This record gives sequence, structure tokens and C-alpha cells, in this order.
Amino acid sequence: MPSPSAYPDDGSAGLVLAPDAASSVPAGLPPIPDIAAAPGLAEALTLAAVQTTHPSDAGALEDPSPLMDPAPAVDPAPLVDPAALQDLGDQLENPALAKGFARDYAKMWDQRYAALASALERRDLPGSLDAVLSLKTSSAMVGGLRLARLAGELEGVLRAGDMDRALSLLLDVAQRGVETVDELQFSYVLWDS
Repeated sequence: MPSPSAYPDDGSAGLVLAPDAASSVPAGLPPIPDIAAAPGLAEALTLAAVQTTHPSDAGALEDPSPLMDPAPAVDPAPLVDPAALQDLGDQLENPALAKGFARDYAKMWDQRYAALASALERRDLPGSLDAVLSLKTSSAMVGGLRLARLAGELEGVLRAGDMDRALSLLLDVAQRGVETVDELQFSYVLWDS
């Protein structure tokens, strides 16, 4: 027996209808158009979707990229690879030291990020490179593969001298850093072994 839903069921194809979308739009944003109330809108949206997703169709746009943002690239690497910390413990011949390094890494995240953000905002290229190299190497050592790769990308952007692009990556670094620290604390740092 299906679980009860907070939304009414329209009875067709098992679809559950959400409440009125326009009423759930945050203040300051335009309302979501009601497709049923706008004759031709559903057809226009469907045609636009076909034209931008199937370039081989007749009348399709040759290059739909100006009309839509590209999908973000998905990094196949794990957020945190526990094998890296295991290797660090083996190299140090002391797993407790590796665990302590990971714990310190998590505690120092805010400082590392603040140093990077400050250097980038001041457009201090040497300071930015120093901060991103520290972030990249320490992240790799604790197994934060995605953050280490993102820091490597940021390093390349900095070496190319593109400070505007580097600044645009700062939010991604912040988000990935918080995710990495959370994963370390949940999966490794807080577990007693």
C-alpha cells in the first residue's frame, strides 16, 4: 500500500501534484508561469526543449549553448578517500598521527579558506598561490580528492593570471571544503579505531 502523500493525487499515471507552484516562489522572484493558463506556452516550451536537446531535429538550433547553462561537471572521485589516510598512517607507522592530522585539517579549514579568500580578494597572486597550494596538498594528504582537484584547477587559473576566474571559483571551494570537512568528521575523525 503506498504511503499517504501531503499532495493530492490526480489519478493519472500515479502522478502526485504539488501545491500551487506560484505560491511557493520566494519573495522577489518572478512567479512560475501556469502552463495550463497560457495557451501555446506548453507547446513553445516543449519545442524549445526539443530544439536545444536534439540538434538533429528539423529546425534545431545549431549551437544551443548561448541559451542554456552547461551542466556542471560531475567529479567521479570520492569526496574523501579513506585509503589516503590509511596510507599516511602506514607511512608514519602510526595511524593515530594520521588521524590527528585529519582532525587538525578539519579544525583549520576556516583559517585555510579565509587565507585563500583574503588573498584572492586583495588580488595578491603570490599569497593566493601559497594558500591554494597549502589547500591542495593538505586536502590530498587527508584524502579530500575533490577539493584537492578543485584547488589544482584554481592553481592553474592563478598561474594563468586570471584573477576574475579565480574569484569565481571561491564559492565552489567553500562548498567543497565544508563537504570535505563534514565527511572527514563523520567518516574518519570521529570514529575511534
